[in-house]
Amino acid sequence: MADVNVDVLVIGMGPTGLGAAKRLNHINGPSWLIVDSSDKAGGLASTDVTPEGFLYDVGGHVIFSHYKYFDDCIDEALPKDDDWYTHQRISYVRYKGLWVPYPFQNNISMLPKDDQVKCIDGLIDSALECRVANTKPKNFDEWILRMTGEGVADIFMRPYNYKVWAVPTTKMQCQWLGERVAAPDVKTVTKNVILNKVAGNWGPNATFRFPARDGTGGIWIAVADTIPKEKKRFGKSGEVTKIDAEKKVVSFADGTTVGYNKLVNTMALDHLAEKMGNQELQTLTKELFYSTTHVIGVGIRGERPERIGDKCWLYFPEDNCNFYRATIFSNYSPFNQPQADTKLPTLYLANGEKAESSEPKEGPYWSIMLEISQSSLKPVDVDNILKDSIQGLINTEMIRPEDEIVSTYHRAFDHGYPTPTLEREGALKKILPKLQDLDIYSRGRFGSWRYEVGNQDHSFMLGVEAVDAIHSGAVELTLNYPDFVNSRQNTEKRLLQNFVFTAPNSDKELPIRN
Repeated sequence: MADVNVDVLVIGMGPTGLGAAKRLNHINGPSWLIVDSSDKAGGLASTDVTPEGFLYDVGGHVIFSHYKYFDDCIDEALPKDDDWYTHQRISYVRYKGLWVPYPFQNNISMLPKDDQVKCIDGLIDSALECRVANTKPKNFDEWILRMTGEGVADIFMRPYNYKVWAVPTTKMQCQWLGERVAAPDVKTVTKNVILNKVAGNWGPNATFRFPARDGTGGIWIAVADTIPKEKKRFGKSGEVTKIDAEKKVVSFADGTTVGYNKLVNTMALDHLAEKMGNQELQTLTKELFYSTTHVIGVGIRGERPERIGDKCWLYFPEDNCNFYRATIFSNYSPFNQPQADTKLPTLYLANGEKAESSEPKEGPYWSIMLEISQSSLKPVDVDNILKDSIQGLINTEMIRPEDEIVSTYHRAFDHGYPTPTLEREGALKKILPKLQDLDIYSRGRFGSWRYEVGNQDHSFMLGVEAVDAIHSGAVELTLNYPDFVNSRQNTEKRLLQNFVFTAPNSDKELPIRN
């Protein structure tokens, strides 16, 4: 017999778990509880603070949304105008010492002439191929060639995507792409090359907002604060040690147990199978591939340089640096770094030399956040990762050798990216139904392992829609129809909707389905 019994138990207090909890609290029907092994909400959308006062997110998170319900919940948690900064995305690709506006494939007008010729040649070939092709691309590499041609593929798409995913593009499928990669228009690209013009902003995150204080993690702590305290468990009392799927009982590190009717799981599928002790599921999850993400933060003394300006995030396909993306984190909010009057000592100069003085002195300060991928197919020298990252910043002219480093940060996230490999869908089509047959709804970035619905808004709504499926049998659009939800504004669900169900011509409430 479990110590506590609930209709719905939610494991994990990242965006997906909080989406489930918000919906359960909203409909006010089944009994429920949400747990997390950390001491705060956020999961893979949390924020760390260095001892010197620099903030770094767990990777490059920004808020843009496909869902009104998500907007409602975020605005409820952080309702004031001064809770947010809104930014235009200013994004570039570093190539041969140039800053090429993103997306690269739309801005080959900025490249050296020989590269322009190579890229246009490939684009024309790919456009002709597209007109006669009667089969779909078999993998991501074929998709790249079909959409952009050999030139763009070799210069940018292949090397950059290997740095991101830590697997070759030939080992990835292409159904996940949707709105995430801009398909170039050959006529527009050619016209821009002739006229030496730059293409405008593209994509779902051309504008985005960022919290003024506490980083991305602050959003999810604020959302968690809107949930009743008695429904939340943190730390040892939220750390899952075992899941008995047959008896529907979860055991925790503090020795307590919770019985459930339905389980919404957001931990990684391979970890879930392990906690269940289910050999069949453990074997199936071996077909799922992921990469580790290393997040590096560098805090620098001085005014932000002119060459950096108001850039947001930057892409690096070349091998003169170990990172694939850099975010100018200090540009997102003035509160992402210490105030100018804060006195900090210089740790060392960017070139590794000792500073003239170790005495603390005032700023101002600015910061860069870097992301580096690692997998069995892309090893990383972890012992020297910080030194190599700073050298990469010098190589790409992001910082100068004489710049004063006042703070550094490094954290590795074992499960960083759920890789859309060729084997993924075959595995998921076996794993997720088997879990659902056991009344386990596994959802989220690694809970359902679909990167194409792995942003914060998607992750949140995976939790919301799982609860709707449990409560009323509703179809989970985000999980099952990613292209559909990504192609529209999803306005059907709103936080202000009333969930008092009554029978027609009667004051009697209808029973809530468990």
